Amino acid sequence: MTTIPELTKHAREAMHKAVEATKRELSTIRSGKATTALLDLVRVEAYGSQVPLNQVGLVSAPEPRLLTVQPFDKGLASAIEKAIREADLGLNPATQGNLIRVPLPPLSEERRRELVKVIHKLAEEGRIAVRHARTETIAKLKKLEHTSEDEERRAEKEIQKLHDEHIKQIDQLIQVKEAEIMEV
Repeated sequence: MTTIPELTKHAREAMHKAVEATKRELSTIRSGKATTALLDLVRVEAYGSQVPLNQVGLVSAPEPRLLTVQPFDKGLASAIEKAIREADLGLNPATQGNLIRVPLPPLSEERRRELVKVIHKLAEEGRIAVRHARTETIAKLKKLEHTSEDEERRAEKEIQKLHDEHIKQIDQLIQVKEAEIMEV
């Protein structure tokens, strides 16, 4: 038998996960500054399978417009370079000895606007996940037996409050990311 506090806790966790997922997705979107998260989604063909870049090399951001990748295995340098080039990030890596330098070209105004559209789409997906958690929880709440209408209404208000807080968090993430992208 589920209780109202358990349902509320589950809704809070689901909404928190949605916000965290949105935060992770946004961190992979390129803004003006170099961030190692930019290469998090790059997968390298190594040892017969596709592995995340951070498992075959050390990624760092020594300068605002430069990322470097230090391969753990020198034999993988060309595979890493190829993976970065093919990741559709608009990056052109260059190998110097056993260090791969990835200069970040400045973003054009048009590219900035495209990225803003992308982050808004990602944020909307996050909002949908938060709304879904609310809807699902309220549906389960209505099916509970042995609860008064007052308890149900109070729980609905609390879940709505949680929903509003999490949506606000996503909106704040968007504002920060949009300002970061549009900053020249």
